[in-house]
Amino acid sequence: MSGHSLPPARLATAPLPTEGSVTVRLAVADGAIRRATVASRRPRAVAALVGRTPDEAVRLAPLLFSLCGTAQGLAVARACEAALGLDAGAHETARALLTDAEALESHGWQAVVEWPARLGQSPRPADLRDLRAATAAVAAALYPGKDALRLGGGALRPDAAALREALARMTGWLEQRVFAGSAPQDADALAAWAARGGCDAARLAARLLEPALAGWGACGVPALAERSPDWFAAALAADPGFAARPRCHGAPAHTGPLERQAGHPLVRSVTERHGDGLARLFAARLADLAELPRRMAAAVAALDAADPVEQRSAHGPGSGGGVAETARGRLAHWVRLDGDGRLADARMVAPTDWNFAADGPLACGLGDMPTGGGDGDAVERARLLVAMLDPCVACTITVDDADTLENTTDDARDGGRMTGDATRDEREVE
Repeated sequence: MSGHSLPPARLATAPLPTEGSVTVRLAVADGAIRRATVASRRPRAVAALVGRTPDEAVRLAPLLFSLCGTAQGLAVARACEAALGLDAGAHETARALLTDAEALESHGWQAVVEWPARLGQSPRPADLRDLRAATAAVAAALYPGKDALRLGGGALRPDAAALREALARMTGWLEQRVFAGSAPQDADALAAWAARGGCDAARLAARLLEPALAGWGACGVPALAERSPDWFAAALAADPGFAARPRCHGAPAHTGPLERQAGHPLVRSVTERHGDGLARLFAARLADLAELPRRMAAAVAALDAADPVEQRSAHGPGSGGGVAETARGRLAHWVRLDGDGRLADARMVAPTDWNFAADGPLACGLGDMPTGGGDGDAVERARLLVAMLDPCVACTITVDDADTLENTTDDARDGGRMTGDATRDEREVE
């Protein structure tokens, strides 16, 4: 790979897309949600990668997406490496550490910003400072040359002591800010922890374990079973509109903490007791949070130094896919290179595309659910389900009469009796 950087002017003038949104419209009648429509409008920022060299694309990708920039950059890097025939396998353990650190920070944002809001309390974004300092230390301890997102991998020189210190700080932050002690390991421990109410997460658990809410939002949508970059590459290459209506073996799917942690003892026991729904989704998020530092510690123990993989001087046509895990679920990119070695096409499918599809887990989970009261109760319950699925963009929820929504075209559905807005910006800490 060439050693020169992408000229700053090219990055500075790259058109950065505006934020997208998810719009949820609820048709309510007789104390239940009779119909839910979910529309996800996300600008296809990936189009900005077309015409770039692979080096440029990898550098630009984190700047195009306001969230999960490391995962975005690594997924693009893996796709470009596959297209170029580069084997950067020696960097995969370090790369997993980078995305796990990013996922932990994203989960942390939920814990101190979104979860208090669902309890009617003030968010605490300032609590993220210590966590962000710890997660930022991971990249520096792996790639001291600040080239972690380099195509073919950077100069991997792991500092085990610094990594262990960063992990200890993350674990301490979770114990203090999220769990107020150790994480619950089964349904009985979860119920006892929730009853003590020693932290926001426990108080939210107590609410979600209420009989009226524990099974609320059950959707029956299967987990996203595919993890192979080749599978995602084939799906994205075959259909330019795949992300607008993603399918896994012909059906919608969910991705994220529940898909990853379905076999965790906490999630299994909560599922046995409460079935599918809000309690199960929240248990999966707690399990994901608790497991991240343990998984990262195992990765640190397996690390070895590695050098960058240099790409061949001659570029040619090729294509490939790359996958990265995020807090919200599985992210995939696909690229096709032209004869000059530049990106002729680039496509992606993100967790929000799966979880907030028109017939995905949110839409299915909202349908025919009791509201528990008036419009405000319907909105707040829907907000809880949205929070558990965690979109990467703002979400607006509107309530209409069932008859009104049935007789209104999609293009005209711009009004309703009550709305609930949820905004996301994990970049700002006040």
